[in-house]
Amino acid sequence: MYYKKGIIFAKISNTLCNTIVYTLDISFNTSKLQKLANDDRLATRKLGALRAGLFRMRLDDLAAATTLEDVRFLPGHYHELKEDRKGQWACDLDQPYRLIFQPHEDPIPEDGDGKYVWIEITGVEIMEITNYHGK
Repeated sequence: MYYKKGIIFAKISNTLCNTIVYTLDISFNTSKLQKLANDDRLATRKLGALRAGLFRMRLDDLAAATTLEDVRFLPGHYHELKEDRKGQWACDLDQPYRLIFQPHEDPIPEDGDGKYVWIEITGVEIMEITNYHGK
């Protein structure tokens, strides 16, 4: 798959498939992250083989989803963050690194109890790859 400003192109048997499929809209906070997402060799060189492979897997999971709810229980421990990172989500890469993203929706949809409604989130921006625990 190729990721470009929220548009996902799937290459099937050397033919570009342009069938309209409603998927989670993915954008990137920086051009560096977008380049890593689109260049496996660069990602492997910068992140290492394990982290680059997990980064690609998590992006593919997000790209295949219709809403954020679709990835909620997949491997990778997709979860909401708290405190100073409230409004962001994370999923595991290799320990202790996480892929951080936030919804495009502003405000983020909430239910009557103030909990985020994952099924109403249809786009995310990839913010960073980090160890936010600082360990």
